[in-house]
Amino acid sequence: MTTPPEPAKDDLADLRRILRDLRDQPIPARLADQLQSLEERLGELDARLVETGEQRRLAALYSVSQSLGSSLNLSEVLQQVMDAVIALTNAERGFLMLHDPETDTLHLQAGRNIENRTLESRSMEISRSVVREVLESGESILTTNAQTDSRFAEQDSVILYALRSIMCTPLQAGGKNLGVIYVDNRAYIAGFDRADLHLLDTFAAQAAIRIENARLYTRTDETLGQRVSELETLSAIDRELNARLDLDHILEVVTRRAAGHMDCQVEVALEQGDPPALVRVTGPETGSALPEGDPLVGEALETGLPALGGTGGGPRGVFPLALGGRVTGVLSVEKSSPWLEGESAFIQRLAARSAVAIDNARLYGAVQAANQAKSQFVSVVSHELRLPMTSIKGYTDLILQGTAGEVTAQQREFLEIVRKSVDRMGVLVSDLLDISRIETGRLKLDPAPIPLEAHIRQVLVDLEPRIRQKRQKLVVDIPEDLPGVYADPNRLIQVLANLVGNAWKYTPADGAIRVTACETDGFVRTEVRDTGIGISAEDQASLFRQFFRSEDSRVREQPGWGLGLNVTRNLVTLMGGEIGVESEAGSGSAFWFTLPVARPR
Repeated sequence: MTTPPEPAKDDLADLRRILRDLRDQPIPARLADQLQSLEERLGELDARLVETGEQRRLAALYSVSQSLGSSLNLSEVLQQVMDAVIALTNAERGFLMLHDPETDTLHLQAGRNIENRTLESRSMEISRSVVREVLESGESILTTNAQTDSRFAEQDSVILYALRSIMCTPLQAGGKNLGVIYVDNRAYIAGFDRADLHLLDTFAAQAAIRIENARLYTRTDETLGQRVSELETLSAIDRELNARLDLDHILEVVTRRAAGHMDCQVEVALEQGDPPALVRVTGPETGSALPEGDPLVGEALETGLPALGGTGGGPRGVFPLALGGRVTGVLSVEKSSPWLEGESAFIQRLAARSAVAIDNARLYGAVQAANQAKSQFVSVVSHELRLPMTSIKGYTDLILQGTAGEVTAQQREFLEIVRKSVDRMGVLVSDLLDISRIETGRLKLDPAPIPLEAHIRQVLVDLEPRIRQKRQKLVVDIPEDLPGVYADPNRLIQVLANLVGNAWKYTPADGAIRVTACETDGFVRTEVRDTGIGISAEDQASLFRQFFRSEDSRVREQPGWGLGLNVTRNLVTLMGGEIGVESEAGSGSAFWFTLPVARPR
């Protein structure tokens, strides 16, 4: 069975008028009862019409609400809102404007017409009085004909743009007005009714929440982007600051980065002297102390926090360079314009990073100065020791030769002890001089392509008598096709003599020493392996350190100063190689080093 169509709203109104006219006429009682029944039926139809209209409106509202989707992109949300508003109200055109509370102005964010075309700001031929009233009052406005509505008929925009049916509703969320939605039908009168306005108000409440969420998301996203950008900048600054432990370099980075972030003049002052005073280390007045009584400097020193103020030249800020709760200097910034958002926070972060880098640079400078003083002292003392040692050795040799008369057996024994002690002193002085030259960069090398095997043989010839004396077995395993190395010949002999000499020294009688060499990845690796006392893992960690000697009694009973391996490591490094050790206590040791293969020219 086909369901009959719902009666139109205008048809029902016509029937009511006819019934009213009939009631005014004299009619029989039976007809009066029929009229009464007909009126009741019309009432039921009217209620059904109202209910059906509400259902249709709610269905339309649900449909357009769903069209908003789940996007948090503000532009997309605004576009979706306006398309939904046009579909919901059947308006010819509509505009969405958001309020800027700082300037108290409305800005067009979206404009659409019934053909789903975007309207530009130049198309905003609307009643701004209506819009402003809705924004300020927070109440919606409906007019079915602005041309005759006493509230708006006299307004220039209504007359000029021939405005007729208008609806305008506020966008409210969180207790504040975000803006307004404005729609109109300029072509005809009574384009909207109260039901349309109620529908628009309901939708606007939902849309306002979506818009506010999108605005918060956009604002958060922008803030996060700015923070990420700032962190990337600070990371780049950290790399620059820590690239060199040089105070002048760090001060240049600080000044350049601060001035690059904003238009300002930068001045750094650090504690110097005893008692300490803040002395300028950058700027035209470098070397001069900061004037006493500067209120901003005093505040920064007292609180350890940035102090902002103004001078005759403009805004100024003093940022403490604090480390471990102690202020060691200040970063002073003078601007020609007011502080902008985030500028002082950036300079504060720059100052915090600079404080660490500056302290590291000053500590490094102090260590370098101490090392320089130590190296200079060692160099002077070593040279001063050489002269008396040469005299002692020379006169000892003369006495042993009988130049000063016959030498008894006991005297010869004593003189031999003196001579060996002088030789040991000579090795010490030589090592000290090498260390001094290495640390000060004055050690000169003369590298050249040289045969490794010949130099190994030369060192072993000199040590062979001592090796035979301890009945140690010596094995040399070097391939015939071993390439030459690029090294300083004298320093190579020194390296080999130190390593083979140590193997002889710490390997007991009847032990074995094995010297091998091979090519690997553009380097020649030389290894000196022994069956000696070995080295503990704890001692290996400090083995190449200056003046280190193990507490092992078997090591202590051998003469030495703890400098040979340190010098050896530095020499190998300077010649472009590496050095290492493989050992276990009681199981012997294997010292190895590499040198670059000599390339044909």
